[in-house]
Amino acid sequence: MKSILCHKFDDLVSIDNLLLAWLEFLKGKRNKKDVQEFQFNLMDNILSLHNDLKNNTYKHGGYECFKINDPKPRIIHKASVRDRLLHRAIYRILYPFFDRTFISDSFSCRNNKGTHKAINRFREFAYIVSKNNTKTCWVLKCDIKKFFASINQNILIDILREHILDKNIINLLKEITFSFKPNGLPLGNLTSQLFSNIYLNEFDHFVKHKLKVKHYIRYADDFVILSDSKKYLENMVLVTKLYLQNKLKLILHPDKVFIKTLYSGMDFLGWVNYYDHRVLRNKTKNKMFDRIKKNSSIETLNSYLGLLKHGNTKMIQLEVVKIFN
Repeated sequence: MKSILCHKFDDLVSIDNLLLAWLEFLKGKRNKKDVQEFQFNLMDNILSLHNDLKNNTYKHGGYECFKINDPKPRIIHKASVRDRLLHRAIYRILYPFFDRTFISDSFSCRNNKGTHKAINRFREFAYIVSKNNTKTCWVLKCDIKKFFASINQNILIDILREHILDKNIINLLKEITFSFKPNGLPLGNLTSQLFSNIYLNEFDHFVKHKLKVKHYIRYADDFVILSDSKKYLENMVLVTKLYLQNKLKLILHPDKVFIKTLYSGMDFLGWVNYYDHRVLRNKTKNKMFDRIKKNSSIETLNSYLGLLKHGNTKMIQLEVVKIFN
């Protein structure tokens, strides 16, 4: 039986929730011009948003688009401060509920998770499957093609309906979701991070509970399965591919499906992972050095030295320190 959200629409759109959401939203954005303009008439703006929500007259605005390289080119869609404040208010209510429905081995955009815990979990699974490196460990790695752009908005709303009975909340989530045309979710909305996890949570539960896969890890649209059988993983490619296509209208990237032994190394989350160690991927290393050259502050140094502690990187650490000396 599906878990059901106990919060009501009034909880979500309350002035208290909007004010708390503002305090969270404000962090790191105080110097932004659009944020300062909104804050200048803060209570009037919050009351106006609250009244529009209560009267069911709220309409989501458009998006400002810009490109980033992280490291590959991406298009970010930025909503207005008013809309982003609402995204935060929704996130405050929905995230704690939905996070409890996620499997433990989903690591993206979740509190107390992240890339470091994901690669440590990968190593833990590698120990188990290889029986402490006494057997061959095979790894299947897959990537979903154009994931955010391919999310089917109607399927997403149907999934949300299974957990949310309040029609006013659903109508509000539809207003936000369908504000992005023609389909998919915008990179830039806080709600998109949550909705993408809710969407692929269907796949996670299929893999874990229907297929009974023990050694599965997902981070955003990347997932790996570890096994001592190459044939088993070849079968998993077909089964997962069909589920994603038929149920979620998603496609595995044909050039990013790999089955390799752990002995040969598996590229996952910026690291090439082996049985007993991991090394930084060349693209990750080059990106790191480019950023260091642009920003050589002590905070940047400490940040990257902290990252490098998670792998076999003594020589790289020395190179980093030399740049700052």
